[in-house]
Amino acid sequence: MSDASPPDRAVNIHASAVVVGEAGVVIRGRSGRGKSALALALIDIANTHGLFGRLVGDDRILVRACGGRILLSGAPNTLSLIERRGIGLETVPFEPAAVARLVVDILDEGESAARMPEASDETAELAAIRLPRLVFEASSRPFERARAVLAALSEKTTAL
Repeated sequence: MSDASPPDRAVNIHASAVVVGEAGVVIRGRSGRGKSALALALIDIANTHGLFGRLVGDDRILVRACGGRILLSGAPNTLSLIERRGIGLETVPFEPAAVARLVVDILDEGESAARMPEASDETAELAAIRLPRLVFEASSRPFERARAVLAALSEKTTAL
């Protein structure tokens, strides 16, 4: 998946985004794949472990290249709203912006992640900037995805 945009111009994409600590996480996938559930799980686990975890945007986010980084923000008409499947929309605390550090793609039913990913599978391009990428199969559960995302973020920050 690639979402390209001209430099310094925001593009509205179908994704959710959260910030954990100082790291923005973009969660992509088709409707019903569990983007919102993963966002809620990440926020919950982060807060439980004393980390900062907040929603940036659910379902539609704005992506903009800025100074060699990707700046994320929620779509103006859905700020602070997130869908909890089977319950409806909830209002939650949100951050107005975050710098993207990781892209998460949730595959469709029947698609499978590579057992031995190629280097090109481990990154994604947003607004002409490459970011680390994780891929999850549809059968994985939100909390196992969240734990893997937090481990990847931890690995990235300790490698700096």
